[in-house]
Amino acid sequence: RHPMSGSKCARLSGALVRDVLDSVDCVLFDCDGVIWRGEQAVPGAPQVVNLLKEKGKRVFFVTNNSTKTRKMYAEKMSALGLRAAEDEVFSTAFCCAAYLHAVCRLEGGKVYLVGSEAMARELEAVGIRQTGVGPDHVSGRPSDWANVPLDPDVKAVVVGFDEHFSFMKVNRAMQYLARPGCLFVGTNRDSRLPLEEGKAVPGTGCLLDAVEMAAQRQAQTVGKPNRFMFDCVASKFGVDPGRCLMVGDRLDTDIMLGSNCGLKTLLTLTGVSTVADAEAHQRSGCADRQGMVPDYYVESIADLLPALQG
Repeated sequence: RHPMSGSKCARLSGALVRDVLDSVDCVLFDCDGVIWRGEQAVPGAPQVVNLLKEKGKRVFFVTNNSTKTRKMYAEKMSALGLRAAEDEVFSTAFCCAAYLHAVCRLEGGKVYLVGSEAMARELEAVGIRQTGVGPDHVSGRPSDWANVPLDPDVKAVVVGFDEHFSFMKVNRAMQYLARPGCLFVGTNRDSRLPLEEGKAVPGTGCLLDAVEMAAQRQAQTVGKPNRFMFDCVASKFGVDPGRCLMVGDRLDTDIMLGSNCGLKTLLTLTGVSTVADAEAHQRSGCADRQGMVPDYYVESIADLLPALQG
């Protein structure tokens, strides 16, 4: 518990905003539901990011969305009026590639990828080949499905967001995962992706659940709330967890990551989770659920503007 918060889940406003910002050197932002919704910036968000940088804060973007390369993220931010460098972006596409390279030692190896073209590019950047990107349509009979041709070089199944997700992909992943020694890695377990006007679409967690159920195996996920995402940032930029603020819209990923890594946490209400959700975790008396209670909350990160402009 941080001395200035009194109790957790406190509304961040007035003088407290400046106190909290003064207590950190580094701010980690989730993107979807925090800085933007779909293709629209959250009003005031670009100014908040730019002013934090002007005030000398380190700013990083830590997203479970695996559909873009870091370069694509930097370009999207620039188009929305945010100043962001490619190396400040830590997406699950990039961190998953880092995990497969550094932890699984798969350099020069090959994976079956249920995921995006962007993920394929981040994997290729660290010397990992892939098969599987793009549509995979059903043909033949069930007896043919169980005997689909498999690439003998594949050492792992990797599941990220895939707009071409299909029965055949679940089946192919299942057949690979039945082979001894085949690794199983997922980007994240987000159940849905927030868009404009309060709408949402299914998230990667839905796809990963299907593959896990078919394979009767659990994937290792690299995205939030796994601390690997923060370790990627910390190992590259040497940030002090005690002087970091994690800002996100999801209690089970963003706030939990902050709790897992000893960061201060701020929930913004422009995405998935609500204050009522946070309070329910707080009242539950369940130790695991306390990790999903933020230190502070705001209606929107634009609530930080007055303290930054003053």
